[in-house]
Amino acid sequence: MSRYDLTDFEWRVIKPLLPNKPRGVPHVGDRRVLNGIFWVLRSGAPWRDLPERYGPRTTCYNRFVRWRRASVWDRLMDAISATHDGNIQMIDSSSVRAHQQAATAKKGGQIIVSVDHAAGSRPRSMSLSTRKAYRSGSA
Repeated sequence: MSRYDLTDFEWRVIKPLLPNKPRGVPHVGDRRVLNGIFWVLRSGAPWRDLPERYGPRTTCYNRFVRWRRASVWDRLMDAISATHDGNIQMIDSSSVRAHQQAATAKKGGQIIVSVDHAAGSRPRSMSLSTRKAYRSGSA
């Protein structure tokens, strides 16, 4: 069992909620495809990097898209949410954003201001404490 694969318990809960319309061509098992879809979603890897053990990547991608259009994912989330007694809160990167430099900011960081272009120098930045020293004539 891979890190992103469904456990037997999770599969028993999800299996009855999936569409069960056999088509003309026998299809790859839903559990294997779901494991592939979850692998891509959890790892953040592109579909082309899907490991072979999950079957053809086009099968996983096509089923993901088909189930999205048929609202299968919405029905799954509604059913799982309805069986949970507590409040469910979900946060993902589409709702929480931070600037790329937010992780490296120091506590009590300095504010950087541009130098006046009329001073005859090319545009550059310097910290607020340096600018205060420059104005006071100590530099």
